[in-house]
Amino acid sequence: MKNEEMALLFSEATPYIQKYHGKTVVIKYGGNAMVNEELKDAVMNDLVTLTLLGVRVVLVHGGGPDINRMLKLVGVESRFEAGLRVTDDATMEIVQQVLAGKVNKDLVAKLHGRGVGLCGIDGQMIHCEQLDELHGHVGEITGVDTTLINNLLDLHYIPVIATVGMDDAGAAYNINADTAAAEIAIALHAEKLVSMTDIAGLLRDKDDETTLIPQVEVSEIEGYKNAGILAGGMIPKIDGMADAIYQGVHEAVIIDGRVLHSVLLEFFSDRGSGTLFYRRRSRD
Repeated sequence: MKNEEMALLFSEATPYIQKYHGKTVVIKYGGNAMVNEELKDAVMNDLVTLTLLGVRVVLVHGGGPDINRMLKLVGVESRFEAGLRVTDDATMEIVQQVLAGKVNKDLVAKLHGRGVGLCGIDGQMIHCEQLDELHGHVGEITGVDTTLINNLLDLHYIPVIATVGMDDAGAAYNINADTAAAEIAIALHAEKLVSMTDIAGLLRDKDDETTLIPQVEVSEIEGYKNAGILAGGMIPKIDGMADAIYQGVHEAVIIDGRVLHSVLLEFFSDRGSGTLFYRRRSRD
């Protein structure tokens, strides 16, 4: 890279570094970026870079592919309703072992001493109750205690949170990672919520990435649902984005986790991609 190009990159990044310095951001991590080792390494390096630049980073992760793989190994069928995994007793055991165990610790190891692995049960961080009988051990979040998260952020660690919650009786529940990330962002009064996924963003035609919708005003979301543009697993993802925006998170964006260093590109350049969700403010 020529000196002029390098100088231009730093010049472009400077206002963004100033914007996010000292601010809390929540990044939901999932999809292909969790499966491909090159992408995984790039994401973890991006998070460490953000931390070194003074950004308070919280990583919230799912682990669908790993859960599916383990369920298949033990002969338990995966089933989804309305974009959420139906979680019976046997499935919940696997979910807790995989998410709070292997997946969580594998991610922490790649943060080279900057990460601390947690799940929503730790410190009663994610309090929930059963969503409904149909989904079994799927929880609906009723509260988020940010004490443990903030303590770690103050010590310049990256909390890495597996989305398993608990109810008053201590029973464990599977929590949709997009929903959990949004609720954590709200509770932390985060500056930004980022969701990494396997597509370019919200598409008018799910099979054609040239139909990317770059910006969505949150009041338009119901219209996209009615038109069938929003369906399946995208519904909890985008409902979480809308909830976060309505409850004070300043920015919410879906980015393409298949792109190397997509996190740094989103935060520190003019070349951020994906779909930005925003709320139009009325003028006084």
